[in-house]
Amino acid sequence: MVRQKILILNGPNLNLLGTREPEIYGHQTFEQYLEVLKDKFGKELELEYFQSNSEGDMISKLHEVGFTYDGILLNAGGYTHTSIALADAVSAISTPVIEVHISNVHARESFRAHSYLSPKCKGSIIGFGLRSYDLGLYSFI
Repeated sequence: MVRQKILILNGPNLNLLGTREPEIYGHQTFEQYLEVLKDKFGKELELEYFQSNSEGDMISKLHEVGFTYDGILLNAGGYTHTSIALADAVSAISTPVIEVHISNVHARESFRAHSYLSPKCKGSIIGFGLRSYDLGLYSFI
């Protein structure tokens, strides 16, 4: 069986998971959770992980894999609400993208309710903690 290649692309400040606002984001690093995801989905999916605090690096990564991978989970962090360029990059590629958020962005500050990415993505999964990534991965199986 050929495993589907999926990129998990995390944006700014998500490198601080485990220490950043644990009441919102929990106590686990993403690297720790990635091992859980690999154990759970490793038979069906080949997972690659990339995190950057730089909008340009994220766009370049989308361009790099956006025509050859089977799917992308994108948690763009704060760029979700500000980056037309990132939304344009999602529009420009053929690989389906699922927007993922750990917290319920609609229950937080009002500016977080708007996403430039949502209209460009296959779907959005919001507010289920790190399990939002599990739900996104299930959509590719």
